[in-house]
Amino acid sequence: MPGEVAPAHRHTQSALRLVLDGEGAYTAVDGERTTMRRGDFIITPAWTWHDHGNLGDQPVVWLDGLDIPIVRFLDAGFAEKSDSDYQAVVRPEGDALARYGSNMVPVDFYQQPAEPTKVFVYPWERTLASLKAIAAGAPDAHFGHKQRYINPATGRSPMPTIAAFSQLIPAGFETRPYRCTDGTVYVCLSGSAEATVEGKTVRLDENDVLVVPSWHSHQFRAGPEAVLFSYSDRPVQQALGLWREHRA
Repeated sequence: MPGEVAPAHRHTQSALRLVLDGEGAYTAVDGERTTMRRGDFIITPAWTWHDHGNLGDQPVVWLDGLDIPIVRFLDAGFAEKSDSDYQAVVRPEGDALARYGSNMVPVDFYQQPAEPTKVFVYPWERTLASLKAIAAGAPDAHFGHKQRYINPATGRSPMPTIAAFSQLIPAGFETRPYRCTDGTVYVCLSGSAEATVEGKTVRLDENDVLVVPSWHSHQFRAGPEAVLFSYSDRPVQQALGLWREHRA
């Protein structure tokens, strides 16, 4: 809500934020604030200092996704509160994207395996422009046009435990049945679509959230052009040799 603050803290759980409604709030990660806008995909990697606040005059709503179950299973959950509600801002907004998200990195950059991701915001306008550009080509039978978010400095997943995707389904297009071992959370960001999961069909409108459990056959049929965001624990399954998929 306007004026509310989530005080600065950090934890071993990784988290993502998908902004669904409103503007004027911010997320700060390791000394850089980013303004939160609808459709932005924002991450707070494990053990990075972060805080949130709403400096605007309207409510701002976002969806959170965290890797709490696997961190709890490994008994690795730790958290720490900051002495201050706000982080000191040490870098201007957009600094991380400029340094690590523009097909360049600082000359002496080498990311150690345990070092957090440098880029923490993936702006909606960039995502949508990418999807629109590739949509000029023929859609994939099972996905339409689907892109996977990466850490631009390494080519790996933005977080070691969470994968994220954006997907454009052309108007009237119906994807073929697909299943995989990573249970997936979908969010409809624009347009509308029908989702059929193991024979049961539901309608998705803007901001609707759909959970597809592991190894459940699913497909989508767009009404008007639809854009879906999704995330799952695929990186963990792939690292352990457990991930599988089936395309009908």
